[in-house]
Amino acid sequence: MVKVKVTTVGSSTGIVLPKEVLTRLKVVKGDSLFLTESPDGFRITPFDPEFERQMGLARKVMRERRDVLRELAK
Repeated sequence: MVKVKVTTVGSSTGIVLPKEVLTRLKVVKGDSLFLTESPDGFRITPFDPEFERQMGLARKVMRERRDVLRELAK
């Protein structure tokens, strides 16, 4: 568990993530992070849950329509 404090960042409010957390998330300054609500609180992740959902659907279509996609690629 890592404790962070809410602080003023310019004219906004934010938190500062320790370098170790950024390293484990594999993010650098300028990257986007996503906050999602879960049953036990909030989750912070560098992965866009909506994009992941869409990619899952795309993988399903590609798997089910492999022959059609192969023909279109010719």
